[in-house]
Amino acid sequence: MTCRLMRKFNLTGYVEAENHHFVIGGQFPVHYRTIPTTSPFLTQIEASGSQMLFLSRFNFRGFRWMKTMIHTIKEINERKDILPEHTLGYQIFDNCFSTTKAMESSMVFLTGQDEYKPKWRNSTGKYLIGIIGAGGSTMSLAGARILLNYKYFQFQVGYASSSSILTEYLNVYRTIPSDKFQTEAIVNLIRHFGWVWIGAIASDDDYGKHGVKSFRKILETNNLCIAFSETIPKVYSNEKMQIAIDAVKSSTAKVIVLYATDFDLSPFVLEVIHHNIAHRTWIATEAWITSALIAKPEYFPYFGGTIGFAIPRSVIPGLKEFLYDVHPSKDPNDVLTIEFWQTAFNCTWPNSSVPYNVDHRVNMTGKEDRLYDMSDHLCTGKEKLKDLKNTYLDTSQLRITNNVRQAVYLMAYGLDRLIRVLIKEYREYLLHPKILAFMSYKLFEYIRKVKFTTHDGRKIELNVHGDIENGYYDILNWQMDNTGDIAIVKVGEYKFTRSKYELVLPKNSTLFWNTESSRLPDSVCTKVCPPGTRKGFITGQPVCCFDCIPCEDGYVSEKPGQRLCNPCSEDDWSNAEKNKCVPKHVEFLAYEEALGFTLVILSIFGALVVLAVTVVYVIHRHTPLVKANDRELSFLIQISLVITVLSTMLFIGKPCNWSCMARQVTLALGFCLCLSSILGKTISLFFAYRISISKTQLISMHPSFRKLIVLLCVFGEIGVCASYLVLKPPSMFKNIERQNVKIIFECNEGSVEFLCSIFGFDVLLALLCFVTTFMARQLPDNYYEGKCITFGMLFFFIVWISFVPAYLSTKGKFKVAVEIFAILASSYGLLGCLFLPKCFIILLRPKRNTDETVGGRVPTVDRSIQLTSASVSSELNSTMVSTVLDE
Repeated sequence: MTCRLMRKFNLTGYVEAENHHFVIGGQFPVHYRTIPTTSPFLTQIEASGSQMLFLSRFNFRGFRWMKTMIHTIKEINERKDILPEHTLGYQIFDNCFSTTKAMESSMVFLTGQDEYKPKWRNSTGKYLIGIIGAGGSTMSLAGARILLNYKYFQFQVGYASSSSILTEYLNVYRTIPSDKFQTEAIVNLIRHFGWVWIGAIASDDDYGKHGVKSFRKILETNNLCIAFSETIPKVYSNEKMQIAIDAVKSSTAKVIVLYATDFDLSPFVLEVIHHNIAHRTWIATEAWITSALIAKPEYFPYFGGTIGFAIPRSVIPGLKEFLYDVHPSKDPNDVLTIEFWQTAFNCTWPNSSVPYNVDHRVNMTGKEDRLYDMSDHLCTGKEKLKDLKNTYLDTSQLRITNNVRQAVYLMAYGLDRLIRVLIKEYREYLLHPKILAFMSYKLFEYIRKVKFTTHDGRKIELNVHGDIENGYYDILNWQMDNTGDIAIVKVGEYKFTRSKYELVLPKNSTLFWNTESSRLPDSVCTKVCPPGTRKGFITGQPVCCFDCIPCEDGYVSEKPGQRLCNPCSEDDWSNAEKNKCVPKHVEFLAYEEALGFTLVILSIFGALVVLAVTVVYVIHRHTPLVKANDRELSFLIQISLVITVLSTMLFIGKPCNWSCMARQVTLALGFCLCLSSILGKTISLFFAYRISISKTQLISMHPSFRKLIVLLCVFGEIGVCASYLVLKPPSMFKNIERQNVKIIFECNEGSVEFLCSIFGFDVLLALLCFVTTFMARQLPDNYYEGKCITFGMLFFFIVWISFVPAYLSTKGKFKVAVEIFAILASSYGLLGCLFLPKCFIILLRPKRNTDETVGGRVPTVDRSIQLTSASVSSELNSTMVSTVLDE
């Protein structure tokens, strides 16, 4: 059966296979993209009036890559340490940055173009080691699929194909890092500058789509957001292009990642300029960051400040001289060199059919450019390359160019090591087809294990997937130099390994930002929430779009952009701005404040008044009025009143455990002593009343009985208080309520039961005092002390009954103030009712202080004496008191 090729492919390039043992294939984009003018597709487009982009442009950069491969192979052939007994040839094609051309080139590498005799070995008749190519991820993918189907299982080494999807292909090795590392580098750069709202533009191919997909995944993992994601059509479409342009114009995102090659990006750049879209920060990938096609001075107002990643630059020894050693006269059939010369010097080479192509666009920016097939000016051959200023001769940014060199060396080192193993047994049969077939499979293993050091000291080592895992990117920034040209300035590095990375941006690096203020741009959907607020996510919106909600009371956000507000500690509260926890205002009844100072003065004044009464009593202790109805009990009452009024001092000031334990107990004991002493007096009056109504004179009371009542009452109260302090003592307590802005220092009374017991006993004593004096109310007014006690008890009850609702309805220091006021009021009331009338007589009416008046035997003319505390009995001796009332 005879197979026949349908037609021959129109391919241009370089072939040198004769007198060489092995051949390396190569694919380079020496032209951008070609749609032949005779293509029925073009006729169809023109007939439909669609707005498309047609490029047939000579690529100086791609031509330099091609020449670099040739230079490297020549260099290896001259070396004696690599393949000392064998030489390398080459077969290189221009794939025009087209998937179709890349596939055609791959087929030609394998079969040749013999119309009737296709060769399923390789087209040159020599053993094809592999292919260097193909200048782009999509083209490499297309070539890899074809090479996988070849029975000898050919492989390729990519120098510019960085798409992460190529990792899945076993027959693809690369000297350029996978986009996996570059995508992580871009995200880390975005995080470093604090950008959160990012736009993405990608070329409509494997490189752009998979790059943006991976970028978006990592971006969202870091809680960053994609504002928009659009594609640039491979074949120009005004409708699709406008979608991308409108997204850039309308979005609030000021930082945009461009995942595209310089060829695909070129029409987008022109559209950006046409629509005057400025003040954007573009993040570039290695595919276009150093491209002279984009880095033009006239584009700087729109793309100045671009920041991105690039393959490390290098200086290749001897390359510059080799690049200058090119001239059309050396080979009249070298169409690429002729076209290079014509394009570089804007002339036409004599007697040449090679067309001179000028950049032309149809309806891309609203202007039509004409295609000139030939230049009117003829080339003389005397044009000087040193006068040129183009990408081909620019060796200052040898990045991808250096990757081409490393790819060739990778193949050479792998082949050299394999041959050194096989030559020991198969020296004479090394080029036998079966041995070559065996070598085809073994070469994969050896290339994967290759480790070598480049001319500039870098170590090249591949993993099991054929990818470089250790290396670094240069971080570049577009700036304007003094001559008006774009300077691509290195501002940092991104170092990476399989397990870690390091973003290095020195502080002294000078970055240019294309913003109105020339400062770091701000790219956010919603500005970062200021301290004192938190993020409130909006349903249906990305996490970067949110509302700023003020923190609640007691919660703060100290840093900008917090998701949640943090609660303050128990002792702290949020300030007015809700951005800081401040110590809560501490509240207690302090001595320094007006209220506390006033109560202290009243307490001291009350104690002094009681002491003054005591002094009066001591001075006049032998007078009948002082001696009447038990002088000692009167002194005990005065002492107890001093205790009660001074106990209020324990309620003032910052509470502590000892003051909390002392104040209620001291108050209870003070009132117990006072009321039990009054009860001793009132029981005497009660007995006097019973004698008066029973007409008997035989009832008498021993004076010690009254002291015994006081003693029993006080010791009983002491017992209860002691149990209280031992079993459930009061303690200082910080009353912290979450909704309050203050801490109330107060006393936790410990046991309500004990507290009610000790004060309940005082209430019981007060009731007994009141009942006994009330029942004896019919005794003669002129002699009756009980009436004063009755009024004193009534005042006491009124004060404390009023105190209860007032105490329960107040909080904080005012609660303490209410209790102090009740203590002072009741103490002042008892003092006034019990002792002021007697002091009035003692000091101002001394003539009435006689046995007759006090005993009730002499009528009293002065009616003011009727309300004195005259006793119905006089102390007859130190052992017996007889209470006798005459009718």
